[in-house]
Amino acid sequence: MKKIPINKEIVIKRISIIEKSIEKLEKFKNLNFEEFDSGENFAIAEHYLRRSLEAVFEIGNHILSKIPGTRVTTYKEIAIELGKQNILPKKFVEEKLIKMAGYRNRLIHFYSEINSQEIHKIITNELDDLKEFIKYIKPLLINSN
Repeated sequence: MKKIPINKEIVIKRISIIEKSIEKLEKFKNLNFEEFDSGENFAIAEHYLRRSLEAVFEIGNHILSKIPGTRVTTYKEIAIELGKQNILPKKFVEEKLIKMAGYRNRLIHFYSEINSQEIHKIITNELDDLKEFIKYIKPLLINSN
């Protein structure tokens, strides 16, 4: 793995945000849709999902900013470049991270179109993608200056 001069404190703080968000989201994972859709569960889950995705791409952007000659301007470009630089496996990037980038943009720019069914589905089926991202990033903390 490449030695990249990242700021460990920045990365650790963002990983912590992701881990705390996963912990909060896990509480909704076993709720059936009717339970999830009641009260403020949807709003709370949407908040933590957005926070975790923001942290994922802040980590990616920070890492890439430390590699000379690397320039990215969109979340999708961050995802793709993390694969090109062999920081993340290309399969993970292609199958998961690019979709995460697109969903992050939907949460921010098309929030009025987000519904409780899709958030419930993501929490039920795809939280492990966030855990997988962390698994790939943690070795960079050891291999940085």
